[in-house]
This record gives sequence, C-alpha cells and structure tokens, in this order.
Amino acid sequence: MPGPMLHLGATVTCSHGGQAIPASPNPRVLLSGQPAVAQTSPWQVAGCGFVPAGGNGPCVTGTYIAAATRVLIAGQPAVLLDSISTCVPTGTPLIPVQSQTRVIGS
Repeated sequence: MPGPMLHLGATVTCSHGGQAIPASPNPRVLLSGQPAVAQTSPWQVAGCGFVPAGGNGPCVTGTYIAAATRVLIAGQPAVLLDSISTCVPTGTPLIPVQSQTRVIGS
C-alpha cells in the first residue's frame, strides 16, 4: 500500500512511548533534506516505559520486517509510514507518528 517514506527526522516511537531513531540512514538519498531510511537499518529505542517484573522489556532496538516493494534505497526496500516492524525484546511494533509527506512510495 502506498505511503510516505520515513527519514531521519521522522518521529517514531515504540508501543510504550520510547523514542526510536534509525542507526544507519542512507546519506545519499534525501527526503526533505534528511537521509532516507532503508529496511536494513536497525532502530535504537531510548526511554521505553515498559519495565515488567518478569524481564521482557524495555524496548531496546527495532527492525522493519516488511517495507516498500517498488522503491529501493541502495538496493534495499524503503521504509514507509505503514511498514511492519518489531521491537526487541518485547515483540511490539514501532509506531511512526510523523514523517515528511512529499515523497510517497509503494
């Protein structure tokens, strides 16, 4: 499904409100003047509020497991606003809150 592509300046959180940023955005592809993010880039999560007594938290990293099918960044699928992700160790998704809206991928 078509959707806006994510970039370094996009606001992305874990399901518990922690701030997520891409560890390695691609500096050769710019969206709104900021590097675009490919599916292979891991995301670092800081400030996750999920701290269970059993030990399955808080969210530390996130990865996208499904992304664009028609738009590639350096040969890797681009991450879209509606791409599917998961956080480690909780297994909950990353939630894109805000992104650039000028470039749409599918």
